[in-house]
Amino acid sequence: MNHSIILDVDTGIDDAMAIMFAVKHPDVDVRAISCVSGNTGLDNVVANTLKILDVVDAPDIPVAAGATRPLIEEPRDASYVHGADGLGNSSLPVSSRAVVPEHSVEMMRRMLVESAEKLTIVALAPLTNVALLLRMYPECADKIERILFMGGSASVGNATAVAEFNIWHDPEAASIVVNSGVPLTMYGLDVFNSVIVEPDDVARLTASDDPIASTLGALLGFRMEGVDGGPDNAFSRIGDAGAVCSLVAREFMNCQTHALQVETAAGYARGQTIVDRRDHAGEDVVHGLAGPWPTADVILGADVDAVVKVFLSTVLAG
Repeated sequence: MNHSIILDVDTGIDDAMAIMFAVKHPDVDVRAISCVSGNTGLDNVVANTLKILDVVDAPDIPVAAGATRPLIEEPRDASYVHGADGLGNSSLPVSSRAVVPEHSVEMMRRMLVESAEKLTIVALAPLTNVALLLRMYPECADKIERILFMGGSASVGNATAVAEFNIWHDPEAASIVVNSGVPLTMYGLDVFNSVIVEPDDVARLTASDDPIASTLGALLGFRMEGVDGGPDNAFSRIGDAGAVCSLVAREFMNCQTHALQVETAAGYARGQTIVDRRDHAGEDVVHGLAGPWPTADVILGADVDAVVKVFLSTVLAG
């Protein structure tokens, strides 16, 4: 099955791997790439995206810059995870590719309007650009096949104890997307943290003479700074790339349909994705306190070995 997609990225390490996979997989047609601040500032995101397209010798895919900050919050980044440049402090050369001279939202709208088929938006970043698209051009919802987003969690968070970074970075945008009525798939931390490339494989990739393999090894092997005196860790996860894998390797994913909502109130739970996994009504329903919630296909786990095999064989294919 072919998948025609628009990627929305904040190109740090794992977005870079997702771009590599999406461009190289024969069943994925990347129509455009929309950039938003998140893992790093917008200028870095755009530059990193173009560099990675060069690494995989991608065709001339339109790339546009979007929102520089969340809808309400001050901008924050994850440089301790992704390095100062957002790309593991890589030494990749600056790209000569040109950026589309329009805002990401305008580019996404144009791509949707001009497409003869519905497109899937694969959002691997804070959902600011996608929310702006749906608010500014609500008619575009009818041209979106599905929004597959990497974000949220049905268990623990990483930005806080309960909130995942992409959702925590812009909860209002996430709430707009979740409540948009567009079909949703959530690829959250529950599976994100589990799809890991083994250290021996990372070492072999890093030592390779092939530029794609060595770049992939450098991304996977970048060591994050410790937090609060904790140990540093190699990135090792394919991260956002797993969300793109779920498009073409759904048979390796544990996917369940659940009611979903985003917490936007001030406080420690801000940015939490509340995934209702109950199999019976609760007191909120009994006492008339529960309104209707949107539902999403929530990916909760994966056959890790199978997904890693699909990822590596695709990216490294000659």
